[in-house]
Amino acid sequence: MSEQQSRPDEDAASRGRGDADRFAGKKDADLRSKDVTEGAERAPHRSMFRAMGFDDEDLSSPIVGVPNPAADITPCNVHLDDVAESALDGIDAAGGMPIEFGTITISDAISMGTEGMKASLISREVIADSVELVSFGERMDALVTVAGCDKNLPGMLMASIRTDLPSVFLYGGSIMPGQHNGRDVTIVQVFEGVGAYAEGDMSGEE
Repeated sequence: MSEQQSRPDEDAASRGRGDADRFAGKKDADLRSKDVTEGAERAPHRSMFRAMGFDDEDLSSPIVGVPNPAADITPCNVHLDDVAESALDGIDAAGGMPIEFGTITISDAISMGTEGMKASLISREVIADSVELVSFGERMDALVTVAGCDKNLPGMLMASIRTDLPSVFLYGGSIMPGQHNGRDVTIVQVFEGVGAYAEGDMSGEE
């Protein structure tokens, strides 16, 4: 065996494995995820993580939550799975243990003008509450929040403030405009078109 190669038992010891309490002292004292990953009495907790594919190295790392409001409800958020996936990859590459979880989203561009609009502003609180509850209940150490609209965006930022955890916000980006008669058209022009039609300044065909 070369000097560069180590024995299996030495490898295990260097990673904190091979003893009855192999997670003791693995994490910084300030990381609250120790509550669910370290000590013999937390073996059932670790078994839940292992059932999802996490290993010893993962469990010795800071747990970073990635709340993801991706949904087919609105084009603002339909692509957020891809954005969240990039966040998960980045956390993993940086030595963290990424955990993705979902939350709601409301599109007032669709509910506008209906009784459903009553849910719009309330949804920000529900989003913030859900992120706060999950990150607290699962003893997460940090957050990378993802959002794409004016409901889940403030909801995520509110959650980051409430949890007082190290947090990074990742914006999903703006919707690109469409084209009509050679000019950019967004939903704003569609709303304006409704008013123009009501005033007789635009035909139904237009």
